[in-house]
Amino acid sequence: MATKSEAPPLGRPLLVLAGVQMVGSFAALLDATIVTVALDATSREFDASESAVAWVSTAYLLTMALVTPVVGWAIDRFGARRMWMSALAAFLAGSVLCGLAWSLESLVVFRVVQGVGGGLVLPLNMAILAQAAGPKRFGRIMSLVGIPGQLAPILGPVLGGVIVGTAGWRWIFFINIPLCLLALVLSWRVLPAGNPSGEVPLDRIGLALLPPALVLLVYGFSRIGEAAEASRALPVLFLGVGAALLVAFVVHALRADAPLIDLRLFAHRTFTASSVMTFLHGIAVYGPLLLLPLFYARVRGYEADDIGWLLAPQGIGSLIGISVAGVLADRYGARPLVIGSTVLTFAGTLPFTQLSADPPAALLSAALVVRGFGVGLLGVAIATAAYRDVPEGRISRATGTISVVQRIGASSGTAVIALVLGLQLADTSAAPAAEAGAYGHTFWWAAGLTLVSLVPAALLPRMRPAADRQDAGGADASPRQRSDSGSPAS
Repeated sequence: MATKSEAPPLGRPLLVLAGVQMVGSFAALLDATIVTVALDATSREFDASESAVAWVSTAYLLTMALVTPVVGWAIDRFGARRMWMSALAAFLAGSVLCGLAWSLESLVVFRVVQGVGGGLVLPLNMAILAQAAGPKRFGRIMSLVGIPGQLAPILGPVLGGVIVGTAGWRWIFFINIPLCLLALVLSWRVLPAGNPSGEVPLDRIGLALLPPALVLLVYGFSRIGEAAEASRALPVLFLGVGAALLVAFVVHALRADAPLIDLRLFAHRTFTASSVMTFLHGIAVYGPLLLLPLFYARVRGYEADDIGWLLAPQGIGSLIGISVAGVLADRYGARPLVIGSTVLTFAGTLPFTQLSADPPAALLSAALVVRGFGVGLLGVAIATAAYRDVPEGRISRATGTISVVQRIGASSGTAVIALVLGLQLADTSAAPAAEAGAYGHTFWWAAGLTLVSLVPAALLPRMRPAADRQDAGGADASPRQRSDSGSPAS
């Protein structure tokens, strides 16, 4: 009979490796939220519009999506240690360059460099720990290293506000330098060398089609709304070429033996529904991350260090939601949790649609807690459902696909919300009430896109709670089988 004592201990070498990984990944995790507080200061220094400065976030998130599909190939080709060191070096170089940027255009280009490193760091982190821990210890070690990821949404805005308010926005990038250098030194000493496989196949055709397709689509869509009638032909051309490249990639991926993204996974209804919800979840999370700091700075007149504290309630709510989501998913199944968390996210967004009425800060903070709680629940619920019908041998490909979809949703959401905000502000006066109304109307879009998640949620199968499944199968299952089907932590 399997007992908890039979589970192998984590051991000092694995804990040391996990600690080193946490140092290296924390900077990338923090960067996704810390930069949002600096958007107002950045746009004022470079005299950029809201839609233009949004590319500081969009470029980073989109680049992360573009490099994710090649992580598995790169590990096999060059080895995990070499790729981890290269990713940290790229993130470090991008951070230094971002801090030295002399224009908005240069900052966006350098964010692409930073995004290459950030996009590789997080999947490499999971791959290295999965290999070192093995299946019996992976759940426990991921729970441990997941702590920085849960704290980043809380610490990011607060730390970013303090840095911008005291040292200036450039230091939100320079702060990555000591973290990356420390991680590089520790990784050189701790990480195993690994055994790269040498020549392994890479879907070069897919690599030539998908990244430019996504870039052209996101960029073209973000520009078409703000372009003058006479110059609208260029964004339309970008959209047309991007769509053609995307269609070509779909045709290629359905025929290739080892495509960059395995589109055959979408034959599974649950995976398709979960992917759509993952895309919408990326929009729901990152779209408002653009709106909130700009609203608090430009309409309410708060300083950067105050804005960080005003955004922290959403991170607290998200932390609580993530903490209880696993238990709720096991108890009630994914579909009720997706529906409930979508409604909570929508409810937490509604007060921000009424910004023209000047709601009190306490109400907005309470709404952010509710919204963060819903977002945290929703992310775990989607992940719970995504792999239900995926064959075991294709789970790694499914993980890569879900990561790409989430990051495309995040970058697209930022671009869409920035476009809507720019159009709303263009039709209003400079009066604070009118500006607040423009932000409120834009939040209606964020709320509406959140509700759309209810449509794919209806496609999720009804999954019985864990207790019912055990009652149905417990009499026939041996204790060893029941133990192995549980969490690796048990």
